[in-house]
Amino acid sequence: MATNPGFDFQRSEEEYRDADGPNEKLNALKKMLKTAPKHKSSEKLLASIKERISKLKTTIEKQSKSSGRGYSPTIKKEGAAQICLVGKTNSGKSKLLNDLTGTNVEVADYKFTTKKPEIGVMDYHGIKIQIVEIPAIVENFEDSVMGPTYKGILKQADLMVFLFRDVKDKGFLDKELSEVVTERAIYNDQDVKKFKDDLWRKLGIIKVYTKQPGREKDLPPVAFAKDSTLRDVAKKVHKDFLKSFKYARVYGKSAKFKGQTVGLDHVLADDDVVEIHMK
Repeated sequence: MATNPGFDFQRSEEEYRDADGPNEKLNALKKMLKTAPKHKSSEKLLASIKERISKLKTTIEKQSKSSGRGYSPTIKKEGAAQICLVGKTNSGKSKLLNDLTGTNVEVADYKFTTKKPEIGVMDYHGIKIQIVEIPAIVENFEDSVMGPTYKGILKQADLMVFLFRDVKDKGFLDKELSEVVTERAIYNDQDVKKFKDDLWRKLGIIKVYTKQPGREKDLPPVAFAKDSTLRDVAKKVHKDFLKSFKYARVYGKSAKFKGQTVGLDHVLADDDVVEIHMK
């Protein structure tokens, strides 16, 4: 009995031959295994594909360990929030990371420039926000060697930024990352300064300044979750503030008038200035 591979298998075989790197080859082999004929005459073919898949996985794992030099892809969240940049290869992630943070990540017009997550810090009016560029999202991302690890990073993030060229690419990202429920934002070559403002609003956090009586506000501000109260500020600024708290004056959007006297349950707004008075 002849093997008689079908059109889908032949197309997967072509993808394997044209693949640029081990991850793309691995994905093509998985497609070949899925679309290969399943009968007695194809047993040798199936065994050959499985063997190549096994060898490629081993190769990729070794490359990952050697190139990382002890690098662990688990990324500790730092700063007020963590934002991840995601997209297919050559979608502009590295350029956006550089524009947002001033990081000097390699930007090139060839595929898969980013081999591991790249990290930068965005300064937003004194608040530090961690920006993580995730390597290119590939087909069957969940089954790729680092897919589960990168998905874990995305799930812990406060916000994901999607970069794509067209509706098809957007649909691809939605499909591959359907299990990641992290809040999403979309970047389409907007002005970077305005995009920083968009990211800030999406994060749902506020910045609050403290000041001492008779002095200018202290810098930098402190980040808090939206709808935080003066009690939250007092706890974060100093543990003794709650014990000795008398009242506070608030200047900003949450105050009915400049320097309004408020108590610990007062809900704060973005850019408020808080002057705490002690007993």
